[in-house]
Amino acid sequence: MSRNRTTPRRRREGPVGIAQLPWQLVENPLPPVEVLRPDQVERIHDASLTILEEIGMDFLHDEAIEIWRQAGARTTPGSRRVRFDRGMVLEAVAKAPSDYTFHARNPERDVHIGGRSIVFASVGSAPNVSDIEGGRRVGNYRDYCNLIRLGQALNAMHIFGGYPVEPVDLHPSTRHLDALRAFVTLSDKPFHAYALGRTRMLDGIEIARIARGVSRDQLLREPSLFTVVNTSSPLRLDGPMIEGLIEMAKAGQIVAVTPFTLAGAMAPATLAGALAQQNAEALATIALIQMVRPGAPVMYGGFTSNVDMKSGAPAFGTPEYAKAALAGGQLARRYGLPYRSSNTNASNAVDVQATYESMVSLWAATQGHANMIMHSLGWLEGGLRASFEKMIIDAELVQTMVEFMKPIVVDDDTLGLDAIREVGPGGHFFGCQHTLARYESAFYAPLLSDWRNFEAWQEAGAPDATQRAHQLYKRILAEFEPPPLDPAIAEELDAFVARRKEEGGVISD
Repeated sequence: MSRNRTTPRRRREGPVGIAQLPWQLVENPLPPVEVLRPDQVERIHDASLTILEEIGMDFLHDEAIEIWRQAGARTTPGSRRVRFDRGMVLEAVAKAPSDYTFHARNPERDVHIGGRSIVFASVGSAPNVSDIEGGRRVGNYRDYCNLIRLGQALNAMHIFGGYPVEPVDLHPSTRHLDALRAFVTLSDKPFHAYALGRTRMLDGIEIARIARGVSRDQLLREPSLFTVVNTSSPLRLDGPMIEGLIEMAKAGQIVAVTPFTLAGAMAPATLAGALAQQNAEALATIALIQMVRPGAPVMYGGFTSNVDMKSGAPAFGTPEYAKAALAGGQLARRYGLPYRSSNTNASNAVDVQATYESMVSLWAATQGHANMIMHSLGWLEGGLRASFEKMIIDAELVQTMVEFMKPIVVDDDTLGLDAIREVGPGGHFFGCQHTLARYESAFYAPLLSDWRNFEAWQEAGAPDATQRAHQLYKRILAEFEPPPLDPAIAEELDAFVARRKEEGGVISD
């Protein structure tokens, strides 16, 4: 698809016949909103490097400790603590690319990471799932596949940001094989594999290679898989994440490094302190990736929010979350790195709270120039639930943001002086040629919003937005057809999954 930001504002038929905006690459032409002065950015930068020099960070894996030892970091036999010279960290981080292409099995679905590009990702890693018909339930493979179908059909979503819901009815030893195969067979968009140890990561890399039908050398040059590496805040990186990032770096695949710094719980109860800790953890982890393979594609992730000081529960879509998202963008740009943020909310229902907290999150992420917005569609209950209806509502929010970011065109045609002359004082523009020529494309047409008058809406049963979202997602699934897949690729994929299952997958409890 073209990256043209002047795509006509018209409802286009999607892959299942629903009226929605066309699939398109998105760029943000607006200047980033900056909540920190340049001197404040530098103070946070300096504080984070002081943290790494004086306090250090724990790496819970011998291989990481050895990589750091050989690089000249300060390590102590028998300890997991590593302390760093700031110059060594910054030199390593500077080797990371500022932008790259994330390749899909369908080249028309490739996306650009970096610069002014924005990529919207699905909800990921939720343990539960819900809709208003079946209620809240534990994640399962049937709902997992239906969420993939829905994500494939919605043009507002570019990539899958993890398992939309965890399919816990599949055995943990081989769950990743079925889950990743479903990404390939039910969608042609780029996808994610979890950095939960070396074996799962290697399986994910191979499935991404098979899906594209390319050699390992080509895969090394063309990132086709991404993962998220979360630090275990404060100042610790766990062994499975370390194994995952090492294999992804070796294979030249994308790692989004994202400290989970909740102010007041896993970070200081101030935004400045939480951001300094976030930055320290992100820089150290990105530096480790570059030690493994200089030039490996990474993203600087920000996920700093606050807790409810009364209950200790995480809060999302708050003013603090929004400011941290904007500040995270400033820090990422400070190092010339692509930036990952998230669309979040803490609501327990698909209600007005879920929507306004998500809008706050989306606004901060886009205006902070995030290059990848995780959980853009479907996140509910602080990330503990994926919601079918919320997927639809979020698609509307994303489409609205995409349209908002398109520049206003000012030229002889759009100024409409001939139309104003034709209508004159006291007339109307409904029937003039200028209006008729733009009847279908003049303004944004919503996916979900209902603009009927009260009487027509009431006569139709007075459905609210959540009910309409439910009806729409059910229609999408009823009409869904998977994208074409080369039979040779499908055969190779099935053979790989069958062999790995016969071998037992990965060791699990």
